[in-house]
Amino acid sequence: MGRRTLVVVVAVLGGVAVLSGILGITGGPDALPGGEPVNATVDSQYRFANVFWLTAGLLVWWSLRRPEQRSEVTRAILAIAAVGGVARLLSVAVTGWPHPVFVAVMVLELTVVPLVIWWHVLTFGRAPMDRSAATR
Repeated sequence: MGRRTLVVVVAVLGGVAVLSGILGITGGPDALPGGEPVNATVDSQYRFANVFWLTAGLLVWWSLRRPEQRSEVTRAILAIAAVGGVARLLSVAVTGWPHPVFVAVMVLELTVVPLVIWWHVLTFGRAPMDRSAATR
């Protein structure tokens, strides 16, 4: 699989983050599959946290405009998503299994995302980000 396919895969992952962020901000936690009404504190925190999903997706899309020069941005955001899968595992240990949609998301975060990071390194190399190129 080539560079173009990788860019499409990463763009789709960015799109999932953008869409999740927008839906989380506008719909709140009771719009989730298996969601229930929550108190104002949980609702506020949930909507706030989804700003990060939205931003992460937009940054991934931005990084794809110059994938070689902005590769560290892409990989950092993908790594954060993979670590998020570990946080989901902690949630399973503390509160039990979530809705099947989120079990699938966790599996993707813990397996597919690290593979995409590896593929990204193979495709775009390990060169550090050129700060002057990243600001263009």
